[in-house]
Amino acid sequence: MSELLQVVCPHCHTANRVPTAKLMDGAKCGKCKQPLFNAHPVELNNASFQQHIGHSGIPVVVDFWAPWCGPCKAMAPIFEKAAAQLEPRVQLAKINTEQEQAIAGQFGIRSIPTLVIFQQGRELARQAGVMDLPKLTAWVRSHI
Repeated sequence: MSELLQVVCPHCHTANRVPTAKLMDGAKCGKCKQPLFNAHPVELNNASFQQHIGHSGIPVVVDFWAPWCGPCKAMAPIFEKAAAQLEPRVQLAKINTEQEQAIAGQFGIRSIPTLVIFQQGRELARQAGVMDLPKLTAWVRSHI
């Protein structure tokens, strides 16, 4: 019997228990029936951030960014490509620090972009600045 992992839906933010073996087979949300993974980072706000970080059984890599930030704009397509390479073992998400200043303050985000890896509600690793795709994926894999 396969181990069950909790995966939070990127569409309706409902926690789903998914057999590990089904992660690679196009798992869908039990509530909204949308795919749990779509090779794109999930845009989070305060409520959905708490749900994803606190209830996900897989690591969640969060990109703290802002729309006016040049390096953040450079990082966006790289982060998008990383989602396609790292899912479903990892979920990638984005937090707009202009809209969610309380979350940025809670985690002491001082420069952007900053990437933070969370596992079961705990911060595992943090990296500030732009990374290319090979460095980003290697950094994530080295911490999970």
